[in-house]
This record gives sequence, C-alpha cells and structure tokens, in this order.
Amino acid sequence: MAEFQSVRGFHDIFGQELKKFRYVSDTVRSLLKLYNFEEIILPVVEYLEVFQRSIGEVTDIVQKEMFVFQDRKGRWLALRPEGTAGAVRAYIQNRLYALKPYVKLFYEGPMFRYERPQAGRYRQFHQIGAEVFGTLDPQVDAQMIEMVHTILTKLGISATIEINSIGCRVCRPSYKKALSHYLEDVVGHLCDVCLDRKDKNPLRVLDCKVETCKEAVKQAPKMVDYLCQECATHYETLRSYLDMLSIPYRENHHLVRGLDYYTKTVFEAVSDELGITIIAGGRYDYLVEEMGGPPTPAIGFAVGIERISMLVKDLPQEEPLYMVIPFGDTLDYAFEVIKKLRDMGKRVETSYKKANLKKQLELANKLKADYVVLIGEDEKRQNTITIKNMHTGMQESISFRELAHERL
Repeated sequence: MAEFQSVRGFHDIFGQELKKFRYVSDTVRSLLKLYNFEEIILPVVEYLEVFQRSIGEVTDIVQKEMFVFQDRKGRWLALRPEGTAGAVRAYIQNRLYALKPYVKLFYEGPMFRYERPQAGRYRQFHQIGAEVFGTLDPQVDAQMIEMVHTILTKLGISATIEINSIGCRVCRPSYKKALSHYLEDVVGHLCDVCLDRKDKNPLRVLDCKVETCKEAVKQAPKMVDYLCQECATHYETLRSYLDMLSIPYRENHHLVRGLDYYTKTVFEAVSDELGITIIAGGRYDYLVEEMGGPPTPAIGFAVGIERISMLVKDLPQEEPLYMVIPFGDTLDYAFEVIKKLRDMGKRVETSYKKANLKKQLELANKLKADYVVLIGEDEKRQNTITIKNMHTGMQESISFRELAHERL
C-alpha cells in the first residue's frame, strides 16, 4: 500500500478513463468552435463575494459545498464551484462588452465542491462551459439546446433534454407566493432540507430528489401558468424553434436548477441510463448588471466531463503503434527512422532494452504495439527497415527513402 493517498474526493485520471475524458473534451471543444465560441482561461480562485453575489447566499453550494479559505491579508477566497460567475466577472472586469455586440465564450477546467463523493461526482470535477452575453433572442436559447443535442449525438449518449421557463423578476414573485401557499399545505411531507428551503428559496423544493418531497409537489402550481407576456412569448418561441430544429425535448415544470441567477429558460440533459444530469444550463439576464456591469442578457450551459465520460461506450480507433527495435550498432540509424515515422504522424515507441529478438517481441506485445520495426546491421547497410505486423505475423522490407510514400 502506498504511503500517501490522494485526498478523498480528488482522484487521478489515467488510462482508459483519461482516453474517454479527452474524447469528450475534444468533441465538445470542436463543436464550440464551429459555433464561433472563443476560449477564455479563468482563474481557479475567486473572491468569495463573486459566488455569494451570483449563485445566491441561500443555495446549497454557497452554504455547504464551497472550499473557502483566507489569504494572508485576511481576505476570503474560494475555489470555484462553477464557471459562470467567474466568466461574468471576467466579462465585466475586462470590458468585453465593448468589443462586440454580443460575446460568446467557453472555458474548461476543474471545479470544486465539498459534496459526498460518488460515481461520476468528485470534490474536484471538470466542466466545459459556454456562455453567450448580449442577446435576449430565444434563437440563442434554441441554439444552445441544439448544441447539447449535438454533443450527445456525437458521443453516442442516450439522454432526455428537459426544458422549462422560470420567469423573470416581473412574474416570479407571484408564482413564489402561490408556491409558498401550496407548500404550507404539504409541510408534513417535506424533508428537513425542504422545510428550510420553503421559506428561503421555495423553488428549490420542486427540485428535491427525496421521494416524499417529489410526491408532495406533484400537484404544485406550475411556473408556466404565471409567466408574464414577455416570458410566455419567449418560451413559446423557444419551443417553436426547437421544433424547427427537430430537437426532441420534454417539458419538466419542476425543473428550476440550483442557482439563484437563472431567469426564463432552464434546461438539462438527463442520462437515460443513469438518471443523472450530465449537461445543464439556462438564461441569466440580470446577473451581469447585479455584479456591476451594464444591463446584459446572457445564457450558458456546462458539460460535466466525468459524468459524460462514464457513459461513453466506444472510443475512436487509436492510431497504430510502431515499436522500433535496433540490434547491434544501429542506434544512429534507428534515431533517423524514429524521427521519420514521427514526422509522418505515426505513434512510435522504441525498445530501451538489450535483448534477443524473442524477448523484444514479447516486450512489443506487452506494450500493445501494432507493428514492430526491426533494424539490424543489414537494414542499416542497405538503408531499409523491416516491418512486422504483430496481428498477422507478416513482415516486409521497405527502403528508407521510400518510407514516406508507403501506406503504413
């Protein structure tokens, strides 16, 4: 047993898990670039107030789940639990609103929440987030949901996209009042957490996963019945756009998301296999202004890389591995061959052992080489290489000069 262990909730990513992680990351990043999103690298640490002000002080994240500490000057800092707050802070601080009519940003990196570790959920986890600042057009909402659908399709993941509208500061107060009245009538069926939520943040009761709470809110009033004209039109238009795009979705009137900054559109992709949320987002039209910037409507989503990686079944076939094995005084020539193969874009390993051919081939098998490139005195003298296919056992001799033209 190793003397040192990783901290609980923090884990190493390697091997097949890492291959799936990178496949998910590369797939999402390539799609974001097709939609003309520009990357921004955000700090892992922000002032605590950034999250208290944006996420909301009565949310679970701020109350229970953040890694918070003081620096040497006594200022309170936090490891970021999500990416939107930092992106908004960067948008305001760097005056990105002055550069373009609307700004499309994406970021990738670790997030930190002090949650109970479980499958696909760690205290350090990774997200790719996308944010659009500067437009209220529901076409953008539809395109963001279209991107979610495309990500799932490209990765071969079966999931259900759920949508809802949670209104705005005009219509939400009347809904919260109606919901609070309803919750008072079912208070005996609520868990301890929801008993606290019903007074401080009643919408969160709708999102509770405890069975008694889920049953208790089945007949709760729906936000869509309380939407003002602007929000109702926005939501109706969004649904019409999704139909135009042939994006399958399900309305979930209990979908509220766990952060206070959301307005109007909220959406999630829920795994059909595991029943967990793997991509989620929504509109936040007041947050930029509330954090000190100009009035700026905005929308975003985040992809949980570890969670989606769990669901990836098939990875693209890897490039074949070539293992170069020199014998005798041929290392100088072997170096030339290795460089040539890598210049051709081939994945190359070499043997660092002095051993006979049988042992070298055993080593190649352990390293899962697809081809072995044998270089002996004859090959060096004749300026050739001998290539052995480790799957079929066939081998052939190729001129070094013609190597680049061979279909390896």
